[in-house]
Amino acid sequence: MKSNGYQSGFGNEFATEAVAGALPQGQNSPQQVAHGLYAEQLSGTAFTAPRGENRRSWLYRIRPAAMHGTFESFQQSHFHDDFGDGPVTPDQLRWNPLPLPLPEAPRDFVDGLYTMAGNGNAAAQHGVGIHLYAANASMHGRFFYSADGELLIVPQQGALRIATELGVLDVAPQEIAVIPRGVRFRVELPDGAARGYVCENFGLQMRLPDLGPIGANGLANPRDFLAPKAAYEDIESDFELVAKFQGHLWRASIDHSPLDVVGWHGNYAPYKYDLRRFNAIGSISFDHPDPSIFTVLTSPSDTHGTANMDFVIFPPRWLVAQHTFRPPWFHRNVASEFMGLVHGAYDAKAEGFAPGGASLHNCMSGHGPDAQTFDKASNADLSEPDVIGDTMAFMFETRAVIRPTRQALDAPHRQRDYQHCWAGLTRRFTPPAG
Repeated sequence: MKSNGYQSGFGNEFATEAVAGALPQGQNSPQQVAHGLYAEQLSGTAFTAPRGENRRSWLYRIRPAAMHGTFESFQQSHFHDDFGDGPVTPDQLRWNPLPLPLPEAPRDFVDGLYTMAGNGNAAAQHGVGIHLYAANASMHGRFFYSADGELLIVPQQGALRIATELGVLDVAPQEIAVIPRGVRFRVELPDGAARGYVCENFGLQMRLPDLGPIGANGLANPRDFLAPKAAYEDIESDFELVAKFQGHLWRASIDHSPLDVVGWHGNYAPYKYDLRRFNAIGSISFDHPDPSIFTVLTSPSDTHGTANMDFVIFPPRWLVAQHTFRPPWFHRNVASEFMGLVHGAYDAKAEGFAPGGASLHNCMSGHGPDAQTFDKASNADLSEPDVIGDTMAFMFETRAVIRPTRQALDAPHRQRDYQHCWAGLTRRFTPPAG
């Protein structure tokens, strides 16, 4: 599938066709679709959702999506929704990067997914699943979709070429891609081995956060989000369609590529965003701004002001204010935080948090800078700006406790000595004399 380029804007009503005349025009829509195509509506919200929240697209395709074989159970033991129902440790947790597969053991994107943690479930339509991926092969003869949630993909190593029903997204590290619930796609690896993070959002679709007192400008700009233009494949062969449905994987045979949409219009579509375009806010007078000033996307919950999931980044920025401790303070949150590092170093940790790694700090678990970072920041010259210029960290933050999976707790790449990073912090109290 050849990319036909991109369209700019978040949540826009797009219209795009790979063949002229594929899209009907108003009341001239014929009983039979142009070029003999089938019309099919893909709905991402209830039909009666308010206009400003309604998400749907009309697809004009070579074959309807109903055309495939019978689904049968499919097992990929590392990719699941089994977050357990027993006790959750309040310990701070951290992992090294997920090892890449060996060249003699090819693994594609679907086979390379590794579930780390999550909460809620697809049946109740709230919560998230948090996964890593490590792959060294393109998806050949295989297509995938999740009926459980939209997929936020954060590459860390190696570019991804994501061919979807609605067009192609080329996504490199320090960019993200979002694949809506139900959209079928294939992942190719143009740079070879690839690794990254995936947040599967079971709740309300992600959207741009309100800016509030920030005003009209700042954070992520709608114009920087790119949706694909129509592209299509007209290929017949023995293919496989893998579906994730209600926490389980299923597989069906399909005798053609499902990426056969010749034209589409609507506002339910995959998109990409370059994190380096984020307009960071944060001149600090005292204390420390909350990480909400770094929110790129949010999935609201049924409680106003409380998110089902926030996607927050810590990009390059200047710290220029005086009279404050510049890295993140020691803190405990009612929310739970799963962090990853795409590039460079994270300013709150001197070592141990590598690109491709991850950490989990659950509700009310204390965390913050390690001893070396604390000492450096406590003695920094605040008359000089601190330029944080070579980094890209992020956080999946949720209102519910993030339950680590058994495989994540038992993983060889888990850092079982993570708590030792605070061991160098000493008793600090100088009582007044007399």
